[in-house]
Amino acid sequence: MKRSVAAVSAALLTSGVLTCVTTTAYAATPSVPTPESAVTRADSLLRANTGAVQGASGEAYQAVRTKVDPSGATHTRYARTYHGLRVYGGDFVVHTAPNGTMAGTSVGLVAPLTLNTTAKVGSAAAKASARKAFSGSLTSVGAPELFVDASSGTGRLAWETVASGWKADKQTPSKLHVVTDATTGKVLGSYDEIETVVGSGQGIYTGTVSIDTTLSGSTYQMVDPSHGNGRTCDMNNTTGGTCTTFTDPDNNWGNGTNSNRQSAGVDAHFGAAKTFDYFKDTHGRNGIFGNGTGVPSRVHYGSNYVNAFWDGSQMTYGDGSGNSRPLVSLDVAGHEMSHGVTEALAGLVYSGESGGLNEATSDIFGNMVEFYAAAPSDPGDYQVGEKININGNGTPLRYMYNPSLDGSSDSCWSTSTKNKDVHYSSGVANHFFFNLAEGTGSTAYGTSPVCGSAPAVTGIGRAKAEKIWYRALDVYFTSNTSYVNTTTPSNTARAYTLKAATDLYGNCSTEYKTVQAAWTAVNVAGNDAPCGSTGNDFSVSLSPTSGSVTAGGSVSTTVATATTSGTAQTVTFSASGLPTGATASFSPSSVTSGGSSTLTIATTASTPSGTYSVTVTGAGAVSHSATYTLTVNGTGGGCTGAGQKLGNPGFESGNTVWASTSGVIGQYGSSGQPP
Repeated sequence: MKRSVAAVSAALLTSGVLTCVTTTAYAATPSVPTPESAVTRADSLLRANTGAVQGASGEAYQAVRTKVDPSGATHTRYARTYHGLRVYGGDFVVHTAPNGTMAGTSVGLVAPLTLNTTAKVGSAAAKASARKAFSGSLTSVGAPELFVDASSGTGRLAWETVASGWKADKQTPSKLHVVTDATTGKVLGSYDEIETVVGSGQGIYTGTVSIDTTLSGSTYQMVDPSHGNGRTCDMNNTTGGTCTTFTDPDNNWGNGTNSNRQSAGVDAHFGAAKTFDYFKDTHGRNGIFGNGTGVPSRVHYGSNYVNAFWDGSQMTYGDGSGNSRPLVSLDVAGHEMSHGVTEALAGLVYSGESGGLNEATSDIFGNMVEFYAAAPSDPGDYQVGEKININGNGTPLRYMYNPSLDGSSDSCWSTSTKNKDVHYSSGVANHFFFNLAEGTGSTAYGTSPVCGSAPAVTGIGRAKAEKIWYRALDVYFTSNTSYVNTTTPSNTARAYTLKAATDLYGNCSTEYKTVQAAWTAVNVAGNDAPCGSTGNDFSVSLSPTSGSVTAGGSVSTTVATATTSGTAQTVTFSASGLPTGATASFSPSSVTSGGSSTLTIATTASTPSGTYSVTVTGAGAVSHSATYTLTVNGTGGGCTGAGQKLGNPGFESGNTVWASTSGVIGQYGSSGQPP
């Protein structure tokens, strides 16, 4: 009798004991699966195709989030550990088609991890390096964590140490993450957990607007019941202590000038609500945190504090130079809170080109919030921080239509982009987005030049452009996605936004072609999917196309690829349709089209006899498949096959762990504790 994982789990839960249960197949997956069954399906495909995510012995994978499309396609994002160590940059996404087959992966690793996990440089040295790297008033240094740094695509053993305190201005909090090589002791890099924008403001910006408040007794409080009870409070120009929630007797707040302390609160409160609404109404995300919780906003922070920051849980705004220019403009609010969305969805590493994409995402959504809010005194545009007068001469912080106008940002990608501060490397993606939405040349918002001899671009409008960017961030970007990647060309913003455009509007659609043109216009080239019968394409073939094996043995075949049109591209292999207990591995796991790989299918003694059709898929800019007929001889038995040992069956989506070394799925409860 065929039984699903859910059925087996139910039986174990009812009996209260863990017994040996042999399954011959999973139950059919519904066309639109639940998040829980989507994770189960992704786990099954992952067990059979670890090579597709550059898997290695000693690794374990935890499903942290899954998204189910209306079509039934799913996207499950995983975190990776290696011999128990966290792998920074090892995250990946398993994509499945509506019929349950693997549709590809998003992965940043270049090759499987093979490093030694014994540190030559101790934690004490790492802690000392963190102290030395911190600039400002240091208050504490946390215990260093040994982990695998794979942010570059290859793994190295490192220590991460968090040094906390205050920056040199003595008002900006700092949580500096310092990464130290555990073999050489060299400081590899650092980033601050506190996201900031530096500038000075002039006046109050949104004009007369409606805000949602709460009546408590006979007094109104600036607590927003319509947006997760987000609270706005007054720090009274201090950096610590109590933040006093704004109150008012008649629900008429502020007067539009900085002399009334409520006025800055109105801007911040309005900005938090509109950012919440933007992500919910436009992208279906339930607020910044995704759970309906509102964002706390602290205004009048510090004295003469020319800054605003997001610390992972709340917004904080200074009053600017002379305490007369609060940094509470809409695009600043939307920018900073969007960092929280980026962290939750893709966790883009805050350095190099991925850091530029992180900053650009906040610029993009900050400006889209401004358009969405349509505040009477702060209409939408494609400038960043134009209201806060960061330079003191009326010019904005950044220009999306021509980023190099600020004197530091890149309008066009070059090999030096990765070495720039993330606020300046963001210019490439900002420029791309503007071209995608509004086009190149003279526009209502400014003139956008093309890079080199690239053709002009006709925009598709903000509504489509913002959805393409969010879709790419949500289901395709990994933590180390970049603009250009010669080792893993599929892990780029160009490739992923093209996938997003295909999902939303179809391959070779006008939107798809405009994404291509907009990236080309900022000097970001790529090996894109073909349109119709033209472009870059390849074929997949097997030799032999069938084989037989006795249960417990293995069988191999050669997977060959050939470039059929255009130029060569990277092809990553996966297999589906394997019988219970069987696993597939490819050596190598990916090739340049024209190359070949060896597929080895290994069975266990419990693999049922029979004939199976195994689908071998090569995924590049497009995907092609070939069928291998596998015959298993002999009768399997026992309870040793992968996927047949269950932990606590009462798991929740997002807490599924599978260890490749044991073949055990530990299905944890909401407490996160193992069974």
